[in-house]
Amino acid sequence: MSLTTGNQLKAARALAGINQTELSERAGVNVNTIRNMEGRGAETLVSGLDTVRKVQSALEAAGVIFLDDGDATAGGPGVRLGRSDRGARG
Repeated sequence: MSLTTGNQLKAARALAGINQTELSERAGVNVNTIRNMEGRGAETLVSGLDTVRKVQSALEAAGVIFLDDGDATAGGPGVRLGRSDRGARG
């Protein structure tokens, strides 16, 4: 399961309850990188693999679970929140 689109990233960040600046700090990337990634919308991310992995890992640490195309009920890549005790607010 992996982070593939800007919309998926934006949804994951919203579920984790963190803003772009906080995510950029947790992932160790520039906030403009997060903005540009989210700006891709439904298109596939074009950021480097290392960057995408850092962002995905930061969101997974906040309790987000990434769903591939076949896993999401809407028929595309998606996200859901894992156990509530792993969330960013806890």
